[in-house]
Amino acid sequence: MSGPTGLTRRLVLDRAVLLAPVLGLHRRGAGDPTHRVLGDVHLRTTRTPVGPALLKVVANGGEVAARAWGEGAAWVLDQLPRLVGEEDDVDGFVPVHPVLVEAVRRYGHYRVGRTDAVYEAMAPACLEQVVTGKEAFRAWHLLVTEFGEPGPGPATDPASAAYGMRIPPTPAVWARVPSWTFLAAGVEERRSRTLVRTAGRAAALERTLALGGAEADRALRSLPGVGPWTSAEVRQRAHGDADAWSIGDYHVGKNITYALTGEALDDAAATELLEPYRGHRFRVQALLGLMGGVARRPRRAPRMTLPTHTPYATRGRS
Repeated sequence: MSGPTGLTRRLVLDRAVLLAPVLGLHRRGAGDPTHRVLGDVHLRTTRTPVGPALLKVVANGGEVAARAWGEGAAWVLDQLPRLVGEEDDVDGFVPVHPVLVEAVRRYGHYRVGRTDAVYEAMAPACLEQVVTGKEAFRAWHLLVTEFGEPGPGPATDPASAAYGMRIPPTPAVWARVPSWTFLAAGVEERRSRTLVRTAGRAAALERTLALGGAEADRALRSLPGVGPWTSAEVRQRAHGDADAWSIGDYHVGKNITYALTGEALDDAAATELLEPYRGHRFRVQALLGLMGGVARRPRRAPRMTLPTHTPYATRGRS
């Protein structure tokens, strides 16, 4: 276990590290009790194979400085290169569309990171099925605050910027959350059932880290309630799968097609457009996201309203 001052690690890489998009992918809204951003400082809690950890990371160009606390401190520091994308392979990615050529010119040093924590990505992905981000983030905040543990080290110090951060619940704890508590957090039975069922298969989920992208996808989708979208959201984060684009998302396919063609089209069109980038389709999604307004379709309609529980069984992504 790390001491009061934690353990430290310094990486010097041959590229600048873009911490905001890499770690921001794991943050579930501004109120996420497992993540906090203070200027250039990123704080993240996680549950490692050897125990909980709190990680503090700062990047300056290619230099990454980290400090970690808790039983999993040494583990997260050893895993840090993978978290910031050092295992991501860009070979074979040849941008053709002008907006992607420009994205690579600006952000060619972006890499897809991985957490090596599958169920930790699965639980929030289940909460995010078929609802707006606002509703899902609220549920995540409420449930993690109630059922997660206080983070280690400075997370228990009222004078620290990390004060109040929580460790995500274990799969065993998720499996015991009462149905009425899920409902009180706005999570109807369809989503809570998938979350609880996958919690019971958490050990098998972690074994998918040893599989290739297509095999991991098949294994994840073999579980009831886990469809293409949920599998992709998990593989983006836990496996660092640069091909796992968010098929089935309400916005992503439209945004990709608009950025590449000037028209907001459906997922079938997005799949066809992305085919030349197979192996790197999530990389395309992420790079277009980094381009911001240059690649984002204009809004011509009101934002989606929060749905009621009634239509969940017939709507959207899984």
